Order: sequence, then structure tokens, then C-alpha cells
Amino acid sequence: MTEPSVFSRIISGEIPTERVYEDDQCIVIEDRSPQAPTHLLIIPRKPLVNLSDASAEDEPLLGHLMWVAAELGRKLGLEGFRLVVNNGRAAGQTVFHLHIHLLAQKRMRERDLVE
Repeated sequence: MTEPSVFSRIISGEIPTERVYEDDQCIVIEDRSPQAPTHLLIIPRKPLVNLSDASAEDEPLLGHLMWVAAELGRKLGLEGFRLVVNNGRAAGQTVFHLHIHLLAQKRMRERDLVE
């Protein structure tokens, strides 16, 4: 059996952390190594390893995670924000529990933009 991810341990309460938002489907915490003045992690309670592990039955959950990002953007008064999902080790994923990075309040350079 594999060891639970750090995010599973945070969700269960084994590792205490302040939650910016939570509901029955996800939690949101601040990133401990922020890459922007606002850097939140939107983490589903369901322990999906990465986006590629999601199935058709996860579609409502994935949509909910996007809605949470938009709602946080509205509530925090963010002029704009970027969402990042690293899918697999080759893409820079280091915690193997699906999560979305919400980054804001930092000017994103054109070369960083993906169109």
C-alpha cells in the first residue's frame, strides 16, 4: 500500500493547516512556497493522483474545482489570476494528489503565457 500524500494528510487533519476555503468536495490552502503574492492550492478531497487519472464520473468535481477558483478570485477581488495544473513528473508535479495552483498579483511575463 502506498503512503498517503501530504494533501491527503492535510485533508484528514493529520497535518494541521489553515484553510482559506473548504466544502464537501475540496479544500483550499496557501502554498507554503509561494510563486506569487497570492498562491493558493485547490485540492479535491477525492485522492486523484493527477488530471490524467480522472474519469468521466469526475467531470462534476473538476468543474467544481474551476468554479471554486473563480469564486475565490471574485471574493479576493483579484483583477486576474492564472491556474496551473502539473500533470505528471515530467510536467513538474511533485505531490501526486491532483491540485490546482491559483496564482495572482504578479505580472505574468509574455513568455510565461500559454495561448
